[in-house]
Amino acid sequence: MSEPRGVLTGYRVLDCTIAMAGPFAAQRLGDLGADVIKVEPTAGEWQRFASAGGANGNKINVSFLSLNRNKRSLAIDLKSSDGKDVLKELVATSDVFLQNYRPGVAARLGVDYESLKAINPSIVYVSISGYGEDGPYKDRPGQDLLLQAMSGAMLSAGRNGEPPSPAGQYLADAITASTAFEGVLAALLHRERTGEGQLVTVNMLDALTTLQMQELSVFTVGKVPQQRGEQPNAHVYIRAPYGIFATSDGYLALGFADLETLGNVIGEPSFAGMVPEVDGWTRRDELYEKTEARLHTDTTANWLEKLLAVGIWAGPVYGYQDLVDDPQIAHNGTFVEYDHPTEGRVKTPGFPYKFSATPPRIDRGAPLVGQHSREVLAELGVSAERIEGLFESGAVAGE
Repeated sequence: MSEPRGVLTGYRVLDCTIAMAGPFAAQRLGDLGADVIKVEPTAGEWQRFASAGGANGNKINVSFLSLNRNKRSLAIDLKSSDGKDVLKELVATSDVFLQNYRPGVAARLGVDYESLKAINPSIVYVSISGYGEDGPYKDRPGQDLLLQAMSGAMLSAGRNGEPPSPAGQYLADAITASTAFEGVLAALLHRERTGEGQLVTVNMLDALTTLQMQELSVFTVGKVPQQRGEQPNAHVYIRAPYGIFATSDGYLALGFADLETLGNVIGEPSFAGMVPEVDGWTRRDELYEKTEARLHTDTTANWLEKLLAVGIWAGPVYGYQDLVDDPQIAHNGTFVEYDHPTEGRVKTPGFPYKFSATPPRIDRGAPLVGQHSREVLAELGVSAERIEGLFESGAVAGE
C-alpha cells in the first residue's frame, strides 16, 4: 500500500514572501503536500541571516528553519531580465503565487496580479500587506508589535493607568499567516468548481481586527466601553475573577468561577451570596484583589487540586519547558522531530490539524539558498546549456 499523499499534492505554490506571515502561510501549504518553491534572492532571504531570539544555526538560523520546511529553494535575481523570464515560465505551471512586497514593488518587477494573470488566468494570487493595498497607511511598516498596538486589543487587559502588554507570541504575523492560508484554500476550491483564478488580498490590520469579532461587537453593538479596572483582570469584557493569580510558589489561571463556590474553596466568606453575573461586573476590582490575597497562601498544585475538584475552571501557567514536557502535548504529538542536513536533529511545533486520509508530514527541512535551483529549472524543461548560462550570468544561484 502506498504512503498517504498530502491533500494538496499536485499543486505548485510560488512563495515570494519574506519575514514570518507569508513564509508561515506557504509552509502550511507545503505541510499538506503542495510543491512549494521558495523564490528568493541569489544571496538568500534576509531572514536566513537575522538572529531569532539570539539563536543561530550552523548554516540556517532558527527563525528561517522554523518557517520554511517542506519547500524547495530557487535563487534568482528578479531585477535581471533572465531572472524575470524564469519566474514567468514558472508562473505558467503554478497554481498559487504568494507575495508580500512593499506597495508598488510587484508592479515594478512585473509580477503584479494583472501581469501574471495574463500568463496564467487560473493563478490564485495572494498579496499580503500590513495595512492594505492602498489607503492612508499603505506605506507604513507592517510590523507585528505595531499592528498589535493598533488593534485595540492591548487595552482589553491589565490595570488602568499602566502600560498595556503585547501578546507573548508574534500574534499579528501568525493570525495573518492563517488568514492567508485560508484564503488560498478557499480560492483553490472556487477554482476547482469554476476553473477561475483570482486575486486574494490579506492585510494584518484587518486580520487582527476581524479576529476580535466578539469583543468589538460588544463595543459597537452592545455599547459597552472598553474600561480597564484598578486590578489586572485578564479581559475587560469578562466578569471577575478572571486572570492570572500569584500563588505561594508560582501562578495559576482562573476563570468563570461561581463566586460562592470559589469563596468556600479559598476561604473568602465575603463571596457568599454574590451573584456572578451581577457582582462579577460591579465589584470586579474587589473580587480580583480578595482572590489574589487568598491564593497567595498556598501552592499552585494544591489550589489546582481543590479548584478542579469542585468544577472551577483553573489551570497552570506554563513556561516553554513546561509546555514541551506536558503529557497532553506528548499524547497529541504536537512537536515533530526530524534530521536536517546542516542543523542536525530538529524539534519544532508540528501541525495544527489532522487528516485521516491525507495527513500532513515533513518531507524536507528548510532549504539552503538555491538548493533546488537546478532541479526546478530542469523540471521546467530548461536545457542544461541554458541553466549553466543562467548561473554564469548571476540570474540564478544555488548549490
